[in-house]
Amino acid sequence: MQGPELPRSDAQHAMKPPEVITAPARLRERIAAERRGGQRIGLVPTMGALHAGHLSLVDAARQDCGVVITSIFVNPTQFAPGEDFDQYPRNLDADLGLLGPAGCTLVFAPSVETMYPAGCETTIDVGGVARSLEGESRPTHFAGVATVVMKLFQLAPADAAYFGRKDYQQTLVIDRMVRDLNVPIELVICPIVREPDGLAMSSRNAYLSPEERCRALALHASLRLAEQMCSRGERDAAAIRTAMLALLAESDITPEYIAIVRDGTLEPIDPVDGPAAIAVAARVGKTRLIDNLVVR
Repeated sequence: MQGPELPRSDAQHAMKPPEVITAPARLRERIAAERRGGQRIGLVPTMGALHAGHLSLVDAARQDCGVVITSIFVNPTQFAPGEDFDQYPRNLDADLGLLGPAGCTLVFAPSVETMYPAGCETTIDVGGVARSLEGESRPTHFAGVATVVMKLFQLAPADAAYFGRKDYQQTLVIDRMVRDLNVPIELVICPIVREPDGLAMSSRNAYLSPEERCRALALHASLRLAEQMCSRGERDAAAIRTAMLALLAESDITPEYIAIVRDGTLEPIDPVDGPAAIAVAARVGKTRLIDNLVVR
């Protein structure tokens, strides 16, 4: 059996900006044409306001695939009333300026009306993996995420989809949905990309004042503290959590949660006797940030 065509060269990717598509029929037409040419298709779902973290996903897709599709859609159904849907940064021209040199082939930028036509009522509930941690403070969030991601998988039927590790629980939700619904797509989870001082890259970092930006470093510092404690032999999850809370308090941050779970699950791990994911969510000023780190 002949294997998929090798990805196009970097030079070929950089020769022209990505084609912007807003109509699902046109997107399917383009994907079908690329498949007939033997191309492997990679999909990078985003809400725009792109930064180096997003571009690392595009780069990973470009290494694996001959065609890279980036979706740009601020999904209203994953925002609860009173959250920042209206304020969420939107700048398609700036995003396109980053995606061309990054090697993106197509950009799918649909309207809300395209994604959610009048009368659209179907949603996806992935069960228990969506109900703790993020699900406790944002109970409708993951239904919105799962639904829009499934729509994107249907509209842009790719061979592989690329997501960032920063949204740890989201990667578990999407993996559960893909497995439970037999979606024929490979999920590729890529490492967190950080600023030089350790802050995890996020579109919401733009909301932070200079003072808040400085205080936000405590999230990563608390995770590094947990890592150091584990490397010194600490296995008591409560002791690790207490030390993290104390460090966060020094920056006047009270987390919404600190979770110490078996890596790849949301199962609490205590004692910490195997690979663990340590996740934290907190508000710095009015901005809600999340971060996580794996302790092996």
